[in-house]
Amino acid sequence: MEKKTRHLKAAFHTLGCKLNFSETSTIGKLLSERGVERAAEGERPDLIVVNTCSVTEMADKKGRQLLRRLAREWPGATIVATGCYAQLKPEEVAAIEGVDMVLGSNEKLLITRYIDRWLAERCQLVEVTPFREIKEFRPSCERGDRTRYFLKVQDGCDYFCTYCTIPYARGRSRSGKIADITAIAAEAASEGAKEIVITGVNIGDFGRDSGERLIDLLKALDTVEGVERYRISSIEPNLLSEEMIRWIAEESRKFMPHFHIPLQSGSDAVLRLMNRRYDTALFASRIDMIRRLIPDAFIGVDVIAGARGETDEEWERSYSFIRSLPVTRLHVFPYSERPGTKALAIGHNVDPRERHLRAGRLSALSDKKHAAFVNGHIGEAARVLWEHPGRPGAPMHGFTENYIKIEAPFDPEYINRVTGITITPENLSKEQ
Repeated sequence: MEKKTRHLKAAFHTLGCKLNFSETSTIGKLLSERGVERAAEGERPDLIVVNTCSVTEMADKKGRQLLRRLAREWPGATIVATGCYAQLKPEEVAAIEGVDMVLGSNEKLLITRYIDRWLAERCQLVEVTPFREIKEFRPSCERGDRTRYFLKVQDGCDYFCTYCTIPYARGRSRSGKIADITAIAAEAASEGAKEIVITGVNIGDFGRDSGERLIDLLKALDTVEGVERYRISSIEPNLLSEEMIRWIAEESRKFMPHFHIPLQSGSDAVLRLMNRRYDTALFASRIDMIRRLIPDAFIGVDVIAGARGETDEEWERSYSFIRSLPVTRLHVFPYSERPGTKALAIGHNVDPRERHLRAGRLSALSDKKHAAFVNGHIGEAARVLWEHPGRPGAPMHGFTENYIKIEAPFDPEYINRVTGITITPENLSKEQ
């Protein structure tokens, strides 16, 4: 079958999280090893892979719209839909005109075998493993669209928060092994990786199935030669241990002062309804420790606005708590009803218009906090890793250790290099 894939051209589209982008890159590499070339922009593809998201109803809608648009734009191309939307609603995805293959989360990185079947049979394939049976970890580490590499160390989730479909989309929590992951990081370094983002669904759960610990993985990665920077994409507050924060602050040479910690609500009552595994006191203690030990750290926080059970009183309590936190940026999501979740049984459903009003207040608060953070670093020395520009002739961008975006005139010598700068109003990117 391998000969049949030679000379095919493929296009790739990714929706959702950093983990999806990592896995799309791995899919591209798997197909490249079979002789499938990446289609240039505007070039007719023979194969289109769409890696979908399903974290909200809007994500499902974007997936449907993208699949329909691609089917209209490239009639005759073989369209593969995979990712969380494909896992959760395979029949709905398969019914979209033009979709030839629907591959669930377990099948995503086995794509070549299903393409072989498609080429042999030319009939629609729908292959989805039930989430309780998804137990195998498949590694992924590939370069993103710019400079950073994304290294998957964990997949799946056993938490079953009442509002969330991710455990059903990604399966049980499972991890790689420290020795294997560090070997993959070393290989990435040999390819020129200067910065690696540690990705997963519930990263803090790393090693639960093997007896290893996340802190030991971080320490092992810290020794990999050639890699200059690591960032942790997102970690639950109850799994971000004091030991880990102290190690990053005092001993690590390569882990950046950059944290992404989901809060979801600043109300303890709503956190209990969500089945979260911490309270506001624990969350505040983690933020306080980071600020004491790493004053310049960037701290991003996920928040859901208007979740079920968020009465006016609990909303004001939540907003007041979030406002008090010395964090850098809020990643705000209006609550989205997800079929099959336990949240649907919770009373007091917030009106959708009110959800968006609350999201707006949080977004405005985020803008104020982020502007204060960035402006507070003007005049300071920093080191920037410069990325590939988005288009020829465009200015270059790069990020400081604590994730402030810097702009400079294009210089090809800077690409994928770390240089020292002084942060000024003139070199701050307008796209912070």
